[in-house]
Amino acid sequence: MADSLRDQLLKSGIVKQVQQDRAREPKRPTLPPGKPARKGGKPHAARPSEQSQQDIDLAKAYALRAQTEARERQRIEREAAEQARLRRERKQRIQQLLEGKALNKAEAEQPRNFEYGGKIRRVHVDAAQLAALNAGELGVVQQGGRYLLVSREVAEQVRDIDPHQLALLVDPNAAGTGDDGVPDDLMW
Repeated sequence: MADSLRDQLLKSGIVKQVQQDRAREPKRPTLPPGKPARKGGKPHAARPSEQSQQDIDLAKAYALRAQTEARERQRIEREAAEQARLRRERKQRIQQLLEGKALNKAEAEQPRNFEYGGKIRRVHVDAAQLAALNAGELGVVQQGGRYLLVSREVAEQVRDIDPHQLALLVDPNAAGTGDDGVPDDLMW
């Protein structure tokens, strides 16, 4: 069975245990004989009882916990805002870098398939671009949901800014066959 909040706070050390005498209720003052009892039966509140002291300690613990949680939320929000700002800056730098440097041709009909983001993607190229892409002279960059064909230098600059945006850049020093022994430029 789950511990009560009070027990959890005591175990964590946030609240110090106040003397627990729950078994013994505070004794009511006995009246001398002959003195009439007060109407309403309420005792005088001369000092706070043990229960009210525990309530105060629990209230302090709740306030402390709320402050700690608020600080943690603010820290997480600041970190998320900083990450978002950095992503926006990287995206803007890449967009400025790619401006006017895309080599995609509208009339290109030959697809070049490649793996990016765990899926097979495609970019349309002509025969000269296909040979240059497979030789590592050209690269493919993902920007705004499109795959742009760019020169190797631009692709390397994009990789320096944000490696996740570089979709394809063939290493010219690597052999022309993939891991499975099939040439990369084999057309089916």
